[in-house]
Amino acid sequence: MFKRRLGRSNLEVSAMGLGCWAIGGRWDWLEADGSKSPNGLGKVDDAESIRAIHYALDGGINFFDTAANYGCGHSERILAQAIAGRRDKVILATKFGYVVDEEKCTVTVTDDVVPRIRQECEDSLRRLETDYIDLYQFHVNEYPAEMAAEVRDSLETLVDEGKIRWYGWSTDNPEGARVFAQGQHCTAIQHWSNMIRVNPPMLAVCEEYDQASIIRSPLALGMLTGKFNLDTAFPEDDARHSWDLRTGRTPQNLERIETIKKFFAEAGEVRTLVQIALAWIWRRSDRTIPIPGFKTVAQVKENIQSMEFGPLTNEQMKKIDEIFERAPSV
Repeated sequence: MFKRRLGRSNLEVSAMGLGCWAIGGRWDWLEADGSKSPNGLGKVDDAESIRAIHYALDGGINFFDTAANYGCGHSERILAQAIAGRRDKVILATKFGYVVDEEKCTVTVTDDVVPRIRQECEDSLRRLETDYIDLYQFHVNEYPAEMAAEVRDSLETLVDEGKIRWYGWSTDNPEGARVFAQGQHCTAIQHWSNMIRVNPPMLAVCEEYDQASIIRSPLALGMLTGKFNLDTAFPEDDARHSWDLRTGRTPQNLERIETIKKFFAEAGEVRTLVQIALAWIWRRSDRTIPIPGFKTVAQVKENIQSMEFGPLTNEQMKKIDEIFERAPSV
C-alpha cells in the first residue's frame, strides 16, 4: 500500500483517503434571512456507502475524512457503522465550526466558534461512536487569521484531555493556516487543489511547517472524471444544480481535459482521467494526500487502482501544465 506520513505526526496513512461529504446526503444551509440553499450531492444509498467503505478498508485505505455538517451528522453516523470493529485500523478525521441541527438537517454559520468547540467535539464523538478523534479540523474557511490562535489553543486543550490526537484547518487562507500550523499538535492543512486549480500558496505553507497537505476536491467536484459535457445538468438536490457548464472558463477546461485524456491514451497509458488527476496531486509533493469523494463501490475501486500506478512523471506534469497554459507545477 502506497502510504504517507500525516504531517508532523507519528501517524501513517494511505496516500489517498476518502472524502465522506457525498455519503452524507442532502442538507441545507440556513441563511440569516431564513432562506435555505441545498448542499450535498443528492440521494444516497446507505448500504452502498457502507459497502464502499468496507471495500476501501479491505483495499488498504485507512484514512477517512468527514465533517459534522455533512448530512447534518449522517456522514459521521454511516462512517461509524462501517468501521465498527475496525476502529483501531482507521485514522479518523472530522471537522467542526458550524451550528448543526440534526433534526431539521440545517447548518448555520455562527460567530460563537470558540465557546462551541467542546460540545461540537462531544457531538462528533457520539455520532462516530468513538472516544477519540485522530484529526479534528476547523471547517470555517474564511475565519479571520487574527482570531485563529484562540481556536488553535482550544484544540490544544482537547489534545491534552485525550479527546483528539491532532488537529488542522480546512482553509484556503495561507495567513490563517500559518497561525494554526504554529500549534504543537497541528499536523494538517486541508485545501483545494487539482489539475485545473493549482493553489501553490497553500502547499508552500504545508512545506514550511511540516503539515500534511490534505487535498479536497481533487477531481473538481467531478469535472476531472471526464463524465461532464456542455449539456450536463444536475438534479435540484445536488449542490451543482446551479452550474452552467457553457459559461466562464468551463468550456475551455473541458477541452483541456479531453486533450489530457488523448495525450495519455496516445502514449499507451491505461489510466483513467480520475487516476491521472490523483497521480498529478501525488507528484506535486510527498506530503499531499487527496481525499476524493465517493458514493459507490465502483468509484472507490477506481480510486484505489490509481495507487497502483503511483505519481505522474515530471514529463507528464510538464505536458499538463502546457495544456493549461501555466507555469510548471513541480
